[in-house]
Amino acid sequence: MADSAKNAKKEKAAKTAKKPDFFKGVRAEFKKISWPDKDSLMKQSVAVVCISVVLGAVIAVLDFLMQYGVDFLTSL
Repeated sequence: MADSAKNAKKEKAAKTAKKPDFFKGVRAEFKKISWPDKDSLMKQSVAVVCISVVLGAVIAVLDFLMQYGVDFLTSL
C-alpha cells in the first residue's frame, strides 16, 4: 500500500510539472504566428463572402433544375 501511495504522489507531481511546460509551449507557438494586417484581412473576408454567395447561387440553381427534372419525369 505504501508503495502505491508513493507512486501516486510521484505521478501527480509529474503531471503538475507538465502543465506549465505545456502553457510555455503554447505561448511560444503564439509568438510565432504572423497575424494579417487590416487590409489583407478585409480582402480575404470579402473574397470568402463573395465565393460563399456565388456557390450558394450555383447550388440553388442546380437544386431548382434537379427538382424540375424530377417533377417532369414523375409526371410522365
